[in-house]
Amino acid sequence: MPSHDHASGLHALESGSAGELRTDFLSQVLTLIRLRAERIVSSELTAPWVASFGAGSAYFHVLSGGGMRVEASDGRVVEAAAGDLLVLPQGRGHTLATPAGKPLTCMISGAFRFEGDNLPEMLGVLPSIIHIPRGLRRDDGWIDAGAQFILDESTASPPGASILVSRMLDVLVIRMMRIWVTSAKPEDKGWLGALADPRISRALKALHDEPFRQRTVAELAGIAGMSRSSFADRFTTLIGAAPLHYQTRWRLLLASEMLKRGGNRVSDIARRVGYDSDAAFSRAFKAQFGFAPSLVKTAGEQ
Repeated sequence: MPSHDHASGLHALESGSAGELRTDFLSQVLTLIRLRAERIVSSELTAPWVASFGAGSAYFHVLSGGGMRVEASDGRVVEAAAGDLLVLPQGRGHTLATPAGKPLTCMISGAFRFEGDNLPEMLGVLPSIIHIPRGLRRDDGWIDAGAQFILDESTASPPGASILVSRMLDVLVIRMMRIWVTSAKPEDKGWLGALADPRISRALKALHDEPFRQRTVAELAGIAGMSRSSFADRFTTLIGAAPLHYQTRWRLLLASEMLKRGGNRVSDIARRVGYDSDAAFSRAFKAQFGFAPSLVKTAGEQ
């Protein structure tokens, strides 16, 4: 890649204890939003260089040598070094550039999309940049090897490569998210930060263990071992929604998945998720997703 060249996205980079709860919750969230692989490339970049990524896709970068400056669309900047992992989940665009004193940068980068009707709720409060320094990884090089494997499959395109790449990318991104969930400060992680807070995570566990049981803020505060006001404030800070709003939102997300699977009437699902009437369920569903539950397409229709 020529010096001082400003290029676009991946085209510019081509050169040839609470663990059970944490993983459970992360699995539920990622099952609802799903991933779809788009492209993966390997890069060896000689300073100075700049690469800009437009809005649309989410990205990950596995940095094996050198370093780089990463700037998200919201202005957040991080300096990454060899061994660091980065995920930019919001798909709003970002820029990579030469860092000071690093003549050569080597990395594997991938573009992917989160899919599903629940994206705004799930991704909106994630940070613009998920940065995992090498010292926090503790993955024994698995992610580097996994990224290289995906790259090799994409390049060679043997039979079945497309589905294998897609599923391997799921595993790779989930592994990165899991490392981040268990290492960063709760305040840095949006709603996933609640999993690192032992008191709030107890309340979340109760909500997710019995999602259709109607609970009060006082009951959830008791499970967390906090006063009602302190619990409500802390929960809202970490989750980005008040406790009862979150409870309703999660039920409706589950209801949406039931509708997509087909085989159940709207009225049956409404009762299962805790609504006394179809009309009340339809109003809540439309307020959440912007359309009526009767308009949800089943898996066979998509």
